Amino acid sequence: MADSERGHTVLARNSLGVAGVVFLVLAAVAPLTGIVVIAALGIALGNGAGMVGAFLLVTAALLLFAVGYARMSKEVVSAGGFYAYTVKGLGRPAGVAAGYVALLGYNFFVAGAVGTSGFFMQTIIASLTGWDVHWFVWSLVSVVAAFLLSRQGIDFSAKVLGVSLVLEVSILLVFDFAVLFTSGFSFDVFSPSTVFSGAVGVALLFAANTFVGFEATGLFSEEARNPLKTIPRATYTAIIFIGLFAAFTTWAIVSATGTAEAQGAAADHLATGDLVFSLSQHYLGPVLTDIMMVLLLISLFAALMALHNSATRYLFSLGRAQILPKRLSRTRSNGVPQIASIAQFVFATLVAGAFAVAGLDPIASLVPSMTGFGTLAILALQLLAALAIVVFFRRRRDPRILSTLVAPGLGLVGLAVIVVLAIVNFPILAGSDAPIIGLLPALLPLAVVGGLVAAAALRKRNPAAYAGLAEDIERAGGEEPDAELAEVSA
Repeated sequence: MADSERGHTVLARNSLGVAGVVFLVLAAVAPLTGIVVIAALGIALGNGAGMVGAFLLVTAALLLFAVGYARMSKEVVSAGGFYAYTVKGLGRPAGVAAGYVALLGYNFFVAGAVGTSGFFMQTIIASLTGWDVHWFVWSLVSVVAAFLLSRQGIDFSAKVLGVSLVLEVSILLVFDFAVLFTSGFSFDVFSPSTVFSGAVGVALLFAANTFVGFEATGLFSEEARNPLKTIPRATYTAIIFIGLFAAFTTWAIVSATGTAEAQGAAADHLATGDLVFSLSQHYLGPVLTDIMMVLLLISLFAALMALHNSATRYLFSLGRAQILPKRLSRTRSNGVPQIASIAQFVFATLVAGAFAVAGLDPIASLVPSMTGFGTLAILALQLLAALAIVVFFRRRRDPRILSTLVAPGLGLVGLAVIVVLAIVNFPILAGSDAPIIGLLPALLPLAVVGGLVAAAALRKRNPAAYAGLAEDIERAGGEEPDAELAEVSA
């Protein structure tokens, strides 16, 4: 392939260091949103003050998974992320099925993020200024802004998201230390009777929800500098930061309310979703609380932008492999997947628009259903990848038993438990017991079947493209592997 042609189907190489990848991942996780929304739900509906322990338990499980993930990231450098890992470990048909699950999960999640951003922009801007505009108008503003910024390149996106991350983390740390120095922290949160009280399964589920997005580190491996070192370091950094930060801030929240009263206090604020803001009024005052509300909007926008970047890389990779239309692998001169970006935002906007036209409340219908199912799909994708990692290294009879079998095997069990909890408690995860919402998990087996059928169709229609699925992963779209990758693969 000529260089001039290849330049339109190749991502921006050597653009991201460890910090850049971490910023992209943590922005998708959206720490401020995770605390204001998800942690508060876990306290109210799960195990109250034991939510601190739930975060630590999930962190431990994901760190075990990350041991195998780090090993696998040195075998596969691809924008296909967990799709690529599954091809490598479980074969082409299973890999294509994983790709379809990823498409469902990330695209539904972005549709939910479009609604979340629009709803909170309407609510907070109206509260602060009195200017009340329909939520879908704000959603459109968010989509256009995220699209234009994303077009500037992945390194630019990382810088924008890095600034957002620093701001939202800073305001929460100010709150945390205000509670610590004013009221102190209670160590009762770590007692087994607290951690395993109430609906601990629901608490673990919401804690796992807070981590959704960390797995995107591998999606940026083709754009990372020295990916064989950058991706493992970024993965460990992201998991440890999310887990410790969420646990520490949740510790501040339940200490501020009182450990025995935490669940009741969170339940009282469940309808309004303002538990953290009400505590902030007391510990930080109205000015800093208003700043926190504005930073929530920035956090939501950053999450939208980061999730969009992740979703477009799956579209790009599946288009490059000819599982989806090849046009999706077209990139701008700066390496941005331009067709995939347009297609992804068009889908998300149309979904959000359908809810708006139907007159449905976004926070009661669009957001919980889309993000709830998106969470379930991404958790299932993580489970598939965990299985693929264990199988891959066992087939090779890798002698590093602890890092290729024991640790990732325990992580696999932990993820399996979380996925089962997500399916059993899906009405809680999706925030609705409506029958049609309860049917959403059925899309997962349909996606798997669709992926298997698509793989079989590709094998029959284009045997060369089917045979080249593994080559696409190894060579990242026609490029020769760099020297370091070739050395590891040898």
